[in-house]
Amino acid sequence: MNLAIVGAGYVGLVTGVCFAAKGHRVVATDKNLDKIKSLQAGKIPIYEPGLEDLLKEVVRAKKISFTEDLGEAVRAADVVFLCVDTPPQENGMADLSSVESASRQIAKHLAGYKVIVEKSTVPVKTGERVGRTLEKYCPAGVSFDVVSNPEFLREGAAVQDALNPDRIVVGTQSEKARQVMRELYAGYAAPILFTDIKSAEMIKHAANAFLAMKISFVNAVAQICELAGADISQVAQGIGLDKRIGSSFLNAGIGYGGSCFPKDVDAFARIAQELGYPFRLLSEVQEINRFQRQHFIRKIEDELWVVKDKEVGILGIAFKPDTDDIREAPFLTIAEALMNKGAKIRAYDPKAAENARKLLPSVRYVETPYAAAEGADCLVIVTEWKEFKDLDLARIQKSMAHPTVIDGRNLFPPERMKELGFVYRSVGR
Repeated sequence: MNLAIVGAGYVGLVTGVCFAAKGHRVVATDKNLDKIKSLQAGKIPIYEPGLEDLLKEVVRAKKISFTEDLGEAVRAADVVFLCVDTPPQENGMADLSSVESASRQIAKHLAGYKVIVEKSTVPVKTGERVGRTLEKYCPAGVSFDVVSNPEFLREGAAVQDALNPDRIVVGTQSEKARQVMRELYAGYAAPILFTDIKSAEMIKHAANAFLAMKISFVNAVAQICELAGADISQVAQGIGLDKRIGSSFLNAGIGYGGSCFPKDVDAFARIAQELGYPFRLLSEVQEINRFQRQHFIRKIEDELWVVKDKEVGILGIAFKPDTDDIREAPFLTIAEALMNKGAKIRAYDPKAAENARKLLPSVRYVETPYAAAEGADCLVIVTEWKEFKDLDLARIQKSMAHPTVIDGRNLFPPERMKELGFVYRSVGR
């Protein structure tokens, strides 16, 4: 099929490249002309494992192209994907100005029947507004259907999630649009759940809110474990063996971050409020997440006693491993809090340092984890990159001014760290 991707950001780029890899013909466009020129030159603006190699493969096969001309992309397409940004506003609601603007632009270029697909994460009822906008601005006599097809991409595993999803959700009440979407996803092993548009929009927000709730729940239990002298790792394992609960998202730490969970939980809580239901459970999920970071900062301050002029090494900048995304990353909160009290910060991350440098230029960004630890009064682990689990801990211990490790991701057994001569504090243990 011929597909147009409107918005070549994280979701749009992964979606377009993976559909191209499945054999569809994809034309992607974006209002950021520098981004389009970069993609035309074969350079991707984000780090996502496997994406760059797959992009090169589909470009060679002439399955994907990039254009500055939205009309060119839309006119050639059977299906048009809306993948534009929906950043949070101060009140927690998603900013839908890009969705509205893109819908107007798409409408002007409609000729013949097309399916317009919401791929961006949007509040419930957005599909109705997209439909009204398209109808208002499209040429007379043109027919179309609006479909909600939410993405469930995990940063760091997005390519595999797009190529091998565990479920495909399609929201539409049009049988014609359903048939188009069945054809689009022919060959995928995942089950397709057909719903109405509003239910599909709700599924995305509800799924992310539920996962965020699991994270906040286990972090709240970790607080009780610390007070009681229990071990959250063992408690979480025992909980997770219950098939009704499962072990995923039960790793205690310093809370969730990134572009999805904070934004989607905020938006879902606001949507519920506007619809007349005060979703107090989500308010507590948010509060636990904020508390977890502040509690972790207090652990660091407690070990340093006087923070001013102390050398603090931080391992991990990205909000999670296998990405360079620093949106809502715990690193930003932790580093800023320590610098405000006079600490000197050295930080290492395999991929995210350049993004962080733009926001926190006063941090010293180093090239190896050992450089972050050398001479440090305290070493703080913020992101669970695999290479951190494989560190030469004896070398780290000898290089530090004082071998104190505050571990926000529970990477190491406390007994082993004690044997190696570290002062070691983790989460819920």
